[in-house]
Parts: sequence; structure tokens; C-alpha cells
Amino acid sequence: MRIALLADVHANLEALEACLADAAARGVTRLVFLGDLVGYGADPLAVLERVRGLMEQGALALRGNHDEGALRGPEGFSADAADAIRWTAARLKTLDRALLEALPLTLAEEDRLYTHADASAPAAWRYVLDARAARRSLEACDARLVFCGHTHSPMLFGLHANGLQACHKPPADVPMPLLASRRWLGVIGSVGQPRDGNPAACYGLLDTVRSSCAWVRVPYDIGTAAAKIKAAGLPPRLAARLFEGL
Repeated sequence: MRIALLADVHANLEALEACLADAAARGVTRLVFLGDLVGYGADPLAVLERVRGLMEQGALALRGNHDEGALRGPEGFSADAADAIRWTAARLKTLDRALLEALPLTLAEEDRLYTHADASAPAAWRYVLDARAARRSLEACDARLVFCGHTHSPMLFGLHANGLQACHKPPADVPMPLLASRRWLGVIGSVGQPRDGNPAACYGLLDTVRSSCAWVRVPYDIGTAAAKIKAAGLPPRLAARLFEGL
């Protein structure tokens, strides 16, 4: 089975549609959204409507910290992020809020655990930025494979049975073997706001038969997504950074 792992869409409809089209062309039969459907971008309602329809067809979706912020308020966020969250919250309809409220923090499926942030304390929204944080997440669960988002930057961490760790910055579009002798944590880059210096949208392509994961980069219409942000009156920096991938 081929599973598309989509993290941090952040209300970027153009990036989402590009990734969905690419995933369909690659024969993906399962979609998993790893949180932060909203925030930053100018299309929260359209993105939520699209994801809602996909969930009705079997897609899985989790809650991220920006989804939580849109429901509870932007405590602890940067100024630009807080402005975007308040803007988003003011536009959410009852159906949209109900969808976000119903999203779980984690989901387990076969040998996999899906989460938005650090699996050891999902509601604390801690980032998995290094091997120590990856180990903490893996040791907090029994899953062989853990996939998360939140950092907007792709990474892959492996944990050997003898306790030794491996850390990789996965190259774009290259399937990385997830050897059965190790446990793995994959940090999936962002669909809607990449921050690894590459502005192309990013999603994970998990092949459960071959036991591999590729970090797929997809060009999309950044100009349109950025123009929408400016037209909505959201902070200009949120538009500019889409072109930079930072």
C-alpha cells in the first residue's frame, strides 16, 4: 500500500491540490494528514472542506497546534502566527469548528503511529528537531514507525536495537529504506509552508510493501497562494516566505 503523509498544509490550497494530484498519479491509496490544516494561509475554509471530503472517503487526519489555536486562541504563538490564527478563527463556521474539535492528537495504524509533534507528549506541541527528541518519541510508544510534522523540515531518525541512532536529512524523491532491524521516526516536511530552503511543497510517500519512505517535492503556484495572503490582509511576511522556503 502507498500512503501519502501530508503535514502542515496551513490553509495553502494551491500546495494541497498539487500534492494530492501528485499522490494520485503515484498510485497512493491512503491519505494521512498530520495536523495543522489551518494557520498562516488564506484558504482555511476551502482546505477544511477538501479534507472533510477526503475523510469521508477514508482519509485520516490529526489536530495540530495551529488547529488547536484556531479553537482556543493563539497563546504562545509568534505575532504573525497569532494574527493569522485570529483571522482564521473569525471565519470558521460551526461545521469547521466541529471538524477541528473531532481531530485526535495521535492515531495508531498497524506498526505505525501518526502524530503532529513529539509523541511522548502530543498536547505539549514539542518539536522533534534532533536525535534526542526522536528517541524520546520512539521510547514513548511501541510503534516501529512514527511519523510527525510540526517542524516544516524533513528528517529521518533510526533507532537500532543496541540503542545507537542514525540521523538523515532525506534527499528529495529518493525512497529511504526503513529496515526492519530498526525503529524509525520520520519528520514530514510541510505541504503549505516549507522551511528547509526549498519552496516546493513536501509530502511523505510511504510504501508499506517495500518498507520505504520518500520525501516528495512538488512545485505549485506560489504566486497565487501568496497573492491571496496579501489580499486577505494577513502579515506580508507570510506571503514572502513561501517564495523562500524559510
